[in-house]
Amino acid sequence: MDTPETPDTLRAPDTLETRELRYFAAVAEELHFGRAAERLGIAQPPLSRAVQRLERRLGVRLLERNRRGVALTAAGETLLHEGRAALAATTAAARRTRRAGGADGAGGSAGAPNRLVLAVKAAASHELLHKLLDAYAAEPDAAEVEVLPSGTCEQGEMLRDGRADVALMHTPFNSLAGFDSEELTSEGQIAVLPAAHPLAARTSLTLADVADIPGLPLARWTREDPGPGPEIHDQTQLAQLIALGRTAAVFPDSARAWLWAEHTAVPLGDAPQVVTHIVWPAHSRSPALARLVRTATAL
Repeated sequence: MDTPETPDTLRAPDTLETRELRYFAAVAEELHFGRAAERLGIAQPPLSRAVQRLERRLGVRLLERNRRGVALTAAGETLLHEGRAALAATTAAARRTRRAGGADGAGGSAGAPNRLVLAVKAAASHELLHKLLDAYAAEPDAAEVEVLPSGTCEQGEMLRDGRADVALMHTPFNSLAGFDSEELTSEGQIAVLPAAHPLAARTSLTLADVADIPGLPLARWTREDPGPGPEIHDQTQLAQLIALGRTAAVFPDSARAWLWAEHTAVPLGDAPQVVTHIVWPAHSRSPALARLVRTATAL
């Protein structure tokens, strides 16, 4: 059942509510009022009215409606982009507030205040991560740290929506835009190949050598990654597919720590250096996070 609406006359044109952003984002992403209403769990008529009221109050058309369906206007594209960021920020605020007060109890001890969630790329920075966790645990009043493995480019989104408080991210693969960060380490890159593959006997390779290996396509971490290689969901899956001779992968040199006997790591002589950063939201005021950053930069 739809909840009562605040009259438009009582709202400023430059003020948006979380609910109307959710409603608009659903329509903008589905480009169909019926599917958006089903996704939101509401009836279609109140959803249509809510979007129309939002357009009237903002004084712009957000959607073009015709017999072929729904399309976003330039203003609608802007609101979708800004609205996603705003919704992520409100979700992050709720998650971090609950975590700071020990109300979420997810992973680690229920009710433990000042718990930090550290997002890390699966299969990277093993040695650095061990050193950081050990050094921080020895600090007085150290917060509990939950390590949250992620895909190749998921850490930024986890910071934005509050699933993580801090992350280890790697340039040039990850964008640090919008975050504060400190550089920690720099290292080369390796190709991880099946041990029985002819290229595994080489002392070094180039990026061109591994870009198009017949019968051994590079693994993909998301559907958007180009190429015919298998889409990878976790480190164990990747390790098994490499061992079976079904795929290859490119990683920072520190990934040698998780290799199996069926794998071989070959240095990539022309690959750019991978720089590991500790990264956090620019607006953070968490003393526990500040201590973790200081510990990381002192390693």
